[in-house]
Amino acid sequence: MGLEVSRLKNIKMLVLDVDGVLTDCRLWMDSNGQWKRMFCIHDGVGIRRLIDNGYKLAVITGSQSEDIRARVKNLGIPFLYEGALDKKPAFEDLKKSTGIDPTEMAYVGDDIFDIPLLQQVGFAATVPEAIEEVKGHVHYITQKSGGFGAVREICDYLFQYGAYSTGRPA
Repeated sequence: MGLEVSRLKNIKMLVLDVDGVLTDCRLWMDSNGQWKRMFCIHDGVGIRRLIDNGYKLAVITGSQSEDIRARVKNLGIPFLYEGALDKKPAFEDLKKSTGIDPTEMAYVGDDIFDIPLLQQVGFAATVPEAIEEVKGHVHYITQKSGGFGAVREICDYLFQYGAYSTGRPA
């Protein structure tokens, strides 16, 4: 499934799932009983670059965890919806809060909870490790794995081809 760059030209906002997209789906508990995840530094650079170039960013996740809140805050992502197993209400709120039409949004998700959002956006993407059911609802499957640069891959494409594109390769 190749990239159709024409799908990116109107994208002004990137909305991300966390587990399986920004991470590789693995969790561990630290000595204080807090869940921890590994995040990819390359993804973070891509996210900051988009924000610095006018793109809006949001995270909608079914999880609730301090490590997610800290990562989102550190990256300067202004919209975080956590504990959202049903992601539709969070997405509706995001549309109202930003005034951005779903056709101007990209969404990256990897599990059944993400399908309703993948079906609404202008550009829907997933990772190679996504469940098979999700793969039938996307425009693009990243080359990189979740938690290992998949988000950076999407960020770089938006940087090059999106609504606020610089027109130059990432």
